[in-house]
Amino acid sequence: MTEIFLIRHGETAWNAEKRLQGHLDIPLNAEGERQAAALARALADEKFDAIISSDLGRARSTAQAVATALGMPLSTDPALRERCFGAFEGLLYEELEARFPEAHAQWRARDPHARYPDGERRAETFAEFAQRAVDAVIRIAEAHRGQRIALFSHGGVLDCVYRAAHGMDISAPRNFDVLNAAINHLRWDGETLQVLRWSDNAHLTAALDELGN
Repeated sequence: MTEIFLIRHGETAWNAEKRLQGHLDIPLNAEGERQAAALARALADEKFDAIISSDLGRARSTAQAVATALGMPLSTDPALRERCFGAFEGLLYEELEARFPEAHAQWRARDPHARYPDGERRAETFAEFAQRAVDAVIRIAEAHRGQRIALFSHGGVLDCVYRAAHGMDISAPRNFDVLNAAINHLRWDGETLQVLRWSDNAHLTAALDELGN
């Protein structure tokens, strides 16, 4: 068995204002930095054999807080990146319909094979992204067979991994949370992913209580 702690990065300003980030490298905001620090305290007594992050700064900064607390090295893997949304990147959700009405309708419908207009980079279809995301997590789990690993990634990656573990179609509406800096604990047995704990963010509330907020 490989134990996987799969964690979404802390909050960014673009998360807060509902602006699509994709492959754009947006840093944590003050709240995201607080979340990363609280997460590091929550995981300070855990034992990991490896800590691996997406190479985008928001995930890497969140992972670095934990790696520093544990005195461990941090490595990065670009396959853990968020989905590339092409020309959608940098736009507020409310701007998408006006700018790209047809592509926005496909996005809302969760069309797995729709490719949005190109921006700085070529957009990934949902199907391509889901394949990349799940393959990356399984590949890393296989490379660390029998170990405990912490992976730091993005909301879209967590969405795809949760669906893979539960046999959910990627086009089905999301009926589960994907929270910033929450703890998601899974197990890989060599054939299937199993969710043991999902979207546990009690450490973030506890940190606020400690600060008197």
